[in-house]
Amino acid sequence: MIRYNKLGYVALNVTDLEKSKDFYENIVGLEPTSQVGNEAAFFTCSRDHHNIILYQGEEPGLVRVGLEVESSEQLDIAFEHFSKAGLNPQEVEREELKLLGQGRSIRVQEPNTGLLFELYSDIVQLGKEFKPKLTKIARLGHFAIFANEFDSALKFFTDVMNFKVSDYIEDSVVFMRIFPNPYHHTFTLAKGDERLHHVNFMASDIDDIGTARNRMLNNEVPIVFGPGRHSPSGAIFLYFLDPDQMTLEYSFGMEEFPEMNPRKPKSLEHSLEILDMWGGKPDPRMSSVGRIFGKEVSAVD
Repeated sequence: MIRYNKLGYVALNVTDLEKSKDFYENIVGLEPTSQVGNEAAFFTCSRDHHNIILYQGEEPGLVRVGLEVESSEQLDIAFEHFSKAGLNPQEVEREELKLLGQGRSIRVQEPNTGLLFELYSDIVQLGKEFKPKLTKIARLGHFAIFANEFDSALKFFTDVMNFKVSDYIEDSVVFMRIFPNPYHHTFTLAKGDERLHHVNFMASDIDDIGTARNRMLNNEVPIVFGPGRHSPSGAIFLYFLDPDQMTLEYSFGMEEFPEMNPRKPKSLEHSLEILDMWGGKPDPRMSSVGRIFGKEVSAVD
């Protein structure tokens, strides 16, 4: 089965690229790396060429998710696996690969939500390490979506994508890791109308959560949940909205799983205490915006 290194990048549609560029650089704290005219902008929080791509579009939402696999051989394994599953995987064209700074990459669509995944093993490494100017972002952490066909989508992610379940919240939320990546969750699936739930950045210091809260307040950025502490992963969190009202999260700390003999998943009740051990409540605006496009969006015509 497919073996992954990490969540590589998340690509988003935004309705005002210039405004969002400023936000993701000067509020979120990402480093801009390149731009394709007025169509796309690339940002990093690592040595990789990009961890976030912003595309100019008419409607905000989730375009695709990039997953880095362990080796080029894993791409061959994945392509054959997806083909046998009847998913018609596609090779990314060379012209677009040049803009992405990636080696061979393949794309496949999840049939229930239309979520587009891109798998690759090689990406351009920048000349210098990422130096945080605001929040000390350690990595792009995870992403979450809603799905109407919850059970079918869960079966796809576990049986086809080889994601491993870490914990459940009854029959409405599943936390999954991309095997053998150790973090409690790289992906969360929740029951509901198809849309983006949130995109997460993991911070390296608990103080980052507090200073980020004050930065959001000082810049009139809506905070929609937190600071608080999630029961499933143990992470301390802060959720806030970007200029299109899509939900982003900073978090600190997370349970890690060994590759061999991990603990079995826990079944947790659906309660506010599970969502936040400190007793907070999410704002209704949280996770309310962000279409899943279900088609390829590219800066290459």
